[in-house]
Amino acid sequence: MSILSASLGLTRYRIIEEVPRELLQQVPEKLKQFCMIDIDGTADERAFGWTNIDDMLDMNWTQSPPEKGAYLTFSLRLDTRRIPPAVLKKHNAIALNKELEHNKEQGKNFVSRDRKREVKEQVVLRLRARTLPIPAVFDVVWNPAENRIYLATTNAKVCALFEDHFASTFDLHLEPLTPFFMAMDILGEEAAPKLENLDPTIFV
Repeated sequence: MSILSASLGLTRYRIIEEVPRELLQQVPEKLKQFCMIDIDGTADERAFGWTNIDDMLDMNWTQSPPEKGAYLTFSLRLDTRRIPPAVLKKHNAIALNKELEHNKEQGKNFVSRDRKREVKEQVVLRLRARTLPIPAVFDVVWNPAENRIYLATTNAKVCALFEDHFASTFDLHLEPLTPFFMAMDILGEEAAPKLENLDPTIFV
């Protein structure tokens, strides 16, 4: 989702560790090191990585740098191949019928369970190779001065993927800025016991 959309959902994070100045200078190279790699010519089910916020096809940041004033900007791109269940069911049935016909020629009237599994795996690989991956892009804005990260999605699976890939790339760990953690950030760690014991107020 574009950070410049008229409306969007945002997930806010803070970086737990202190970020060395040297690491901030290495951000462009680390983004390239862990960039998105196209899977159009493969049968891979999924691929993900960083790309330019201004152009999802620019994995080398030739169009524009990640630095935007006091901010660092980039995107998490996720390409996924999805085979419709009805298509998989159809082609799996065709393949099993051919396998059964072949077995009958050999004097067998059944297809073993292990062979059925193998046939299905082969069908999945063939269909993946013929299916174009669907790209999805989620913009990221990093404010080094305030130690904050903004991700343009609230999808739990995408957030988990982003957190893991961010940690792999920069060796930094993120903490979601939920109301609880934001309150602790303002009031300090010593307020944690009081916050944990708060009861919600029912207004209806």
